[in-house]
Amino acid sequence: MSAILFIFAVKIEYMATILNIETSGTTCSAALTAEGMIVAHREDFEGRNHATLLSGFVKHCLDYAREHELKPDAVAVSIGPGSYTGLRIGLSEAKGLAYALDIPMIGVNTLELLATRVMFSTDDISPDTIFIPMIDARRMEVYTAAYDFGLTPLLAPQPLILDESSYADLKASGRPILFFGSGAAKACDLFADCELATFVPDVEPLAVDMIALADRAYACREFLDVAYSTPLYLKDFQATKPKNKVL
Repeated sequence: MSAILFIFAVKIEYMATILNIETSGTTCSAALTAEGMIVAHREDFEGRNHATLLSGFVKHCLDYAREHELKPDAVAVSIGPGSYTGLRIGLSEAKGLAYALDIPMIGVNTLELLATRVMFSTDDISPDTIFIPMIDARRMEVYTAAYDFGLTPLLAPQPLILDESSYADLKASGRPILFFGSGAAKACDLFADCELATFVPDVEPLAVDMIALADRAYACREFLDVAYSTPLYLKDFQATKPKNKVL
């Protein structure tokens, strides 16, 4: 069963050329999509090198666009939740591009991005499946939500400190559950007694997976304010104090 049938409730007559940026986690990535296909992309999986690498990744995509006479219709950026620093870097880059190229800017929810990646990459998914993305927020806290196959929220995006009562209603629903993301490993014990729950490993947000959500947003004209938009942090930033050095 194709997830596209569920995600695209609107008829898309024009498949836009979109520059996609993803910097919400440890991976930095950019991708150029056109006519529903990925035509150029770059990723780095080595750590938080976003500030150093992102501009070069974007240049690679724009060079490809120029060489193949493609004009970007929009820039899409993952707006969170996720790393405070990474989100700021990605959004700042996207704002600069939107202003310089005079094109609209699209915001992609990172939790929805993770869910659609699993929808498109996992075989034999039941239509009743519940998708639970989890982004690590340190200790036993995660940024999380729950979606059905149409991306309707069954649990609103929120920060959640995991304990035995977490996701109780969803586990009691009797529906298949897929949980995944950078914070999912620490929830494995919570789902140990749920026979219908499955852990999907190695799921992280990437620009190449933004295509479905970005194209839908473009078709619906769901654009961000280039001047005033901010990342979706879900909770206030809390700076940590450096430890005192022993002299």
